[in-house]
Amino acid sequence: MPDWTGRALLAAVALTGEMSAARASELAWRFEWLGNGGYEMRGAIAIDAALAERDYVYAEDVECFVVEGYHEGRPIGRWALGMKTDETSWALTFRPRQNAFEVFGPQSPMPQAWNMNGFGTDCGREGFGFNIGNAAQDLCLDGHLLTASQVTPSRPFPATRDDAARFPRDACLAPALLGQAESGAARPAAFGPVTRPEAAAAEQ
Repeated sequence: MPDWTGRALLAAVALTGEMSAARASELAWRFEWLGNGGYEMRGAIAIDAALAERDYVYAEDVECFVVEGYHEGRPIGRWALGMKTDETSWALTFRPRQNAFEVFGPQSPMPQAWNMNGFGTDCGREGFGFNIGNAAQDLCLDGHLLTASQVTPSRPFPATRDDAARFPRDACLAPALLGQAESGAARPAAFGPVTRPEAAAAEQ
């Protein structure tokens, strides 16, 4: 796994389309997940500011969401909230007061299912997804489980508060969020250093 402490990370939150900043009434976080085998994932999430003091927020509370997958630095796929259908696996558990996603535990057998079920087989043709279940934290690509990406299911998954995070047009459900969308080519969003999972665990 690469050493990225103190490294300035640049992630293209959207490869195409317009980008939008969250409104003042939303709170946003950016995150990076490092898997095994050279796999990683970067993304951002926004929720209504009224939910900031909740211990947990769930998939139905999310206003904007996008993830992009990489293998050895090369983009391999993406998924955004606007791509969700009635058949999409979509479960999310986030802890805004802890700046972290919930991970596997006795009370959370599958806290995250982002376009990926527990078998890792339903992210779709040319699709991308992420899951945390009782076996592992792992990725799905093109309808197949990427077993090489797997890490322990209980590893902490921190996020970094960043209300200036920008989202591609297909990441947001509410039309009002698009009011600040920029026309023209999407610009990469600057992602600063994110807390290492082991550092986050040491702080608990």
